[in-house]
Amino acid sequence: MTFRARLLVSLGAVALVPLLLLGYGVRREVSDRFQALEAERLESLVRRLERDIDDESAAIAARLATLTEVLRADNRFRRATIQHTNADRSYLLDYGENAVRMTGLDMLQIQDGSGRILSSGHFRNAYDRVEAELPRFVRAAPAGVAIARARTPEGSFLALVRADSFRLGGRRFTVVGGVSVERRLLARLAPGGQVGVFVLVPDDTIGSGRMLAASDSVVWDRSLPFIDASASAVPTVGNARVVVVQAGTPLAALLRRLNIWLAAALAGAGLVALLAGGWAATRLSRPLTALATKTRELDLDRLDVDFSSDRRDEIGALSRLLEAMTGRLRDSAGRLREAERRATIGDLARQVNHDIRNGLTPIRNVFRHLAEVARDDPDRLGAVFAERRGTVESSIAYLEELATNYARLSPRLRRDECDVNAIVLEVVRDLGGAPGLVVRTELADELPAVRTDTVVLRRILENLVGNAVESLEGQPGSVTVATRVVRAGSAADSVSVAVSDTGRGMTEAEMERAFDDFYTTKEAGIGLGLSIVRRLIADLDGTLRIQTEPGVGTTFEVELPPARGGTVSHPEGGMP
Repeated sequence: MTFRARLLVSLGAVALVPLLLLGYGVRREVSDRFQALEAERLESLVRRLERDIDDESAAIAARLATLTEVLRADNRFRRATIQHTNADRSYLLDYGENAVRMTGLDMLQIQDGSGRILSSGHFRNAYDRVEAELPRFVRAAPAGVAIARARTPEGSFLALVRADSFRLGGRRFTVVGGVSVERRLLARLAPGGQVGVFVLVPDDTIGSGRMLAASDSVVWDRSLPFIDASASAVPTVGNARVVVVQAGTPLAALLRRLNIWLAAALAGAGLVALLAGGWAATRLSRPLTALATKTRELDLDRLDVDFSSDRRDEIGALSRLLEAMTGRLRDSAGRLREAERRATIGDLARQVNHDIRNGLTPIRNVFRHLAEVARDDPDRLGAVFAERRGTVESSIAYLEELATNYARLSPRLRRDECDVNAIVLEVVRDLGGAPGLVVRTELADELPAVRTDTVVLRRILENLVGNAVESLEGQPGSVTVATRVVRAGSAADSVSVAVSDTGRGMTEAEMERAFDDFYTTKEAGIGLGLSIVRRLIADLDGTLRIQTEPGVGTTFEVELPPARGGTVSHPEGGMP
């Protein structure tokens, strides 16, 4: 986070945090006071609703009790049910409808002991149907009260029902009656527009005055047994819930208004803090930005940046500190450039010495061979010279190429397609012989074309082969130079050149320092061979892998990237 952003955040926190705490405190106090008043009001309302439901249930029970007393004393009802006189049959059918009007009930049916309906006040056509489950369900309900769905000619309705029974002529009769939940109960229980009373039954909801909304909060919930007696099949049973919900409270409206005012205050304070913070941040960050711009321009190649300042504050002190540091950097950079120049010249001189020694080795071996022939068999001197003349000319051309490269201090690579096998044979041929030394070549057929610098590749191989010979330390042994194709699947194949010896090998400690400049284990070595090899391989975009074991030998494997298509032929066979 930038300094400017941190300053804006800090000023915003200073302005907004106290205001947030004040708003939270006021809102909480108001909420606690109003919630206490609302809880007291709702508690009184719920007590009244519970009392109204219980009173309605008791009134139904009283009406049914009165009706049963009347039925016991009714002779025409006795004759119609006990004696089964046809003259009183119409009286029995009309009795339920007349009893409904007399008792003020909305649902009434009279049934015999088998559950057969003798008379129904809400659905005349239910006569002679068997509904034994309804009276048994109502009598088994807690407190003897339940909610039932009754069928009428026009449809169905929910009723709060109770059941009563009486005996007449040695037979038991049941009376089930109730009032309409929607028309008689909910309309009277709903006390106001903000409070709603709903009866929730399976697959249906009946409410008072309005629809049940998802945002309503439940303030009272009472469960009653439920039976659906409107279907012609076996009645279904379950639970019905009488729920009292509240659509909204004065507290919610007040809290909304408080939230609006608090949000407005926070927005205003945030805007003021943002403007003030922006002004202060600009005044403070402008000189710091200028210093940062000058510091960004500072570089070892550009140390003339001026940090001087006339300010007397902390920023002025920082500017003067940067000015003094820049002066010290200018002095140190001058000394560093001189040291680098001397180190570069010394390093270049050592590389020239190392490469020239490698280039002179074949010439020295040729003249040593010629001297031996002149001493032992002078007549063959001309033939041997003609035979070894190519080695001398090749070495001289190699030295001339090195001289041309080093004349530029930073030689430029010349990437041409070259025959890797031919270069291997040339390096091995120029190696010369030594007592007990066996040099082998294992060259692969049809190597892919390689685009590389021929002189650089020869320098790499001469260093590796020379190190391999020197690792034998004058003892009998062998050096093997092998080439192979490295398959790369769908990509182009690369070429690998491996130089193996049976010399002393390297320990783990020697391996860790093998590529360090000027590190050598040989008395006459200067420690640049492997260091130069690693750098030259990197210049060719190649890779180097090493396998070594003390007392067994070492293998250096150089993998060169392929050229774009094509192969390079080579002489078959190898050099023993």
